[in-house]
Amino acid sequence: MNRNTLAMVHEFVRHYVPEGGLCIDATAGKGRDTALLCRLAGQRGRVIAFDIQPDAVAQTRALLAQEGLEAQVILDSHANMEQYAKPETVDCVMFNFGRLPSGDPQIFTQANSSVRAIDAALRLLKPGGVMAIALYYGKENGFEERNAVLEHLKTLDDRAFSVLCCAWSNRRGEPPMPIFVWKECAAKG
Repeated sequence: MNRNTLAMVHEFVRHYVPEGGLCIDATAGKGRDTALLCRLAGQRGRVIAFDIQPDAVAQTRALLAQEGLEAQVILDSHANMEQYAKPETVDCVMFNFGRLPSGDPQIFTQANSSVRAIDAALRLLKPGGVMAIALYYGKENGFEERNAVLEHLKTLDDRAFSVLCCAWSNRRGEPPMPIFVWKECAAKG
């Protein structure tokens, strides 16, 4: 079994994305998460993917075409996702915070827009919906975004959301963190 952050995030969403679901890949990158969401949601579902880099949008569209999958791939910030979906209609939102693999190391997600995007995603999630985050940090993008995301998630109302932040205890360097968020179906009493 492949034990890494991305494999864990993918396994998580496989359990929660229904056939016919509405999903958002908030950070399209090379399109692998978008393709996974398309396969899970099926032909009756809808997937929206965002990226601020034209190269990432092009790579995502090329991968989807190669695999015969369809999604709405948008050149825009994930912080603007509420312009493309209605509140409480989304089954799953995925994020890969950090930078585009093999892309420009000076272009990476930023704390302010990422926290705004998380809040937008939480408003879009339907009750019972989930959010999965692969949080890459260190190197060129440092620790500001990681710290801001983790601190922000601590502030979420535990009656409305359950948040699980995982950390690798015995991995060298700055291993990415898998984070899972569930929107509760009804407020906890």
